[in-house]
Amino acid sequence: MAPRQEVSAWRPAVPGVVEVFHARFTAYAYPMHVHDVWTLLIVDDGAVRYDLDRHRHGTPHDSVTLLPPHVPHNGSAATPDGFRKRVLYLDGTRLGEDLVGAAVDRPELRDPVLRDRVGRLHTALAHGGDELEAESRLTFIGERLRAHLRPAAAGPGRSRSDPVLARRLRELLDASVVRGIGLEEAARVVGAHPAHLVRAFSGAYGIAPHQYLTARRVERARRLLLDGVPAGEVAVAAGFFDQSHLTRHFRRSVGVTPGRYARKSSVR
Repeated sequence: MAPRQEVSAWRPAVPGVVEVFHARFTAYAYPMHVHDVWTLLIVDDGAVRYDLDRHRHGTPHDSVTLLPPHVPHNGSAATPDGFRKRVLYLDGTRLGEDLVGAAVDRPELRDPVLRDRVGRLHTALAHGGDELEAESRLTFIGERLRAHLRPAAAGPGRSRSDPVLARRLRELLDASVVRGIGLEEAARVVGAHPAHLVRAFSGAYGIAPHQYLTARRVERARRLLLDGVPAGEVAVAAGFFDQSHLTRHFRRSVGVTPGRYARKSSVR
């Protein structure tokens, strides 16, 4: 089999994420190297073997791998067909240096819930305009990682009813339908921890903040289409990143594309 290399990388507008890196390698092997950020890795096909702090490790398919900053490691395919991986590089605002030692000791985390959350975060990061969803997912991923690395001091947060806080966030979202608002910004405005803010909102309204904001934007897009605004102009006017972002969420919510919705509405 000829060596195969496929790589895509980008920097999303999500606080704490330095880089998103997706790769498919067959014969390539990473030499010993270091990063100055945290490396959060999932492998979708194949497996990777690597050395970290003079110990040999691997990446079981159902695990999440967390490599700490400034600790040398390498990497190579553990199977003849190579591997396909998705990586997030996270700065120190998400995980502190006090967790480096624990991460060196336990870089592989066998946690299906965590792995699912990391996969869903990558899906959100793949689409511009879903930054609030990505921030929310990253907040809970960070919380769960800290619970693994510091189990005596941190565990999964419990849902606590806080209807006043939930209402304040809803008011912020209602005032920011077009402009949008990040989770960290919203948390600063209302003076709450981001994870607690998301839990309070979801507990009060049965929907995550990013889902609520998207629903408000779809609602605004429908009104604009009924007012005769061309479908090509509706995306930005309703707060979506671009036309494909609008179409994806509009079709999921309404069942048809914005263009078809506008045509069906205009014949009545």
